[in-house]
Amino acid sequence: MALLRCSKCMLPETYETIEFDKKGICNICRSSEYKESGIDWDKRKLLLDEIVENHRGKYDYDCIVPFSGGKDSTFQLLYLIKEYNLKVLVVRFNHGFMRPTIQDNVESTLKQLGADVIEFTPNWKVVKRLMKESFIRKTDFCWHCHTGIYSYPIRVAIKFNVPLIFYGEPLAEFSAYYDYVNDEIDYEDETKFNLVRNLGISADDMHGMINSEENPIDKRDLLPYTYPDRKDIRKAKIMPLTLGSFIHWDHVKQTELIKKELGWKSDDLEGVPTGCNSSCEKIECFMQGPRDYIKYTKRGYSRVSQITSFDIRTGRMTREEAEKIVALEGQRPESVKILLEYIDMSEDEFEKILTQHAIPPYKHDFSAEEPAEKPWDFDQWYREKK
Repeated sequence: MALLRCSKCMLPETYETIEFDKKGICNICRSSEYKESGIDWDKRKLLLDEIVENHRGKYDYDCIVPFSGGKDSTFQLLYLIKEYNLKVLVVRFNHGFMRPTIQDNVESTLKQLGADVIEFTPNWKVVKRLMKESFIRKTDFCWHCHTGIYSYPIRVAIKFNVPLIFYGEPLAEFSAYYDYVNDEIDYEDETKFNLVRNLGISADDMHGMINSEENPIDKRDLLPYTYPDRKDIRKAKIMPLTLGSFIHWDHVKQTELIKKELGWKSDDLEGVPTGCNSSCEKIECFMQGPRDYIKYTKRGYSRVSQITSFDIRTGRMTREEAEKIVALEGQRPESVKILLEYIDMSEDEFEKILTQHAIPPYKHDFSAEEPAEKPWDFDQWYREKK
């Protein structure tokens, strides 16, 4: 059964938060249109200027930038240092799946721009249990990454007394949890954390799910994934903002800029046709292939549809061009086998869980899959089984 798709950007009816108007155009396209015509970005920039000046020089660091080394966080760091000459504390949450090209980019970027860095790598044995539990319950094994990237920097901000935190891309770029139409400033606050980031599973809940007499886990191992108490946030006057709420966000132009200014290197993404990923989406993580594949088996679309929808909205691609690329999505990445090693699960159990969580009207045919091409660095990715 063919999925109903946006008459403009081609996102399907199974896309999270999507709605169609009478013309068949989705709410994310309408939000994007408002971004271009309805927001006074000069006024937003003045507001950003004011926020920055209110924090400059008052603390050991002017702000924190959560930093993976991907396109968005690299642009954030470049922009805040070059535009405002801020003293930045970089906070890295290493989820365990960083690719070689990104590690090279990180080292080069930090040396060129100059910033103090705190990097945290969580307990791998705990991470594997979190991955398995969140996959079983939500078919999303990235709970530790979603929660850690957004909670850990805030915990650091409280500890080091650095109230201002800059994340990058606003949710309105790819969903309607927040949108441009309502002229919302996108804060990475507790409401958003519970709505979007933690899949509806708190760290306390997760501890109860994975702790057992046979295999106990220390509750302190869940602290990096725990959003701080409100009283601590209020006392420290924490302000976690998304930079893209204050400046016009264009990830393709920004990617071109960091390549030019910093020599930032791109890479292929497993399961995405070569040449399609002009904005270098998610190239930092070698588990992105399985994550996109899981989304496709549940909803009938993957990262490919998201990338082409961006390009259609910005006039970089026609719908006809996108249709040819979207027809290639859904290939099965070889790295699914690595994921199954990590979470100690058979392929039959894996496919059974995916089938149970499918979003109607999509129904996946596992027997009709084609294999995705292996990325160049595939053999360098960590394996549980040697």
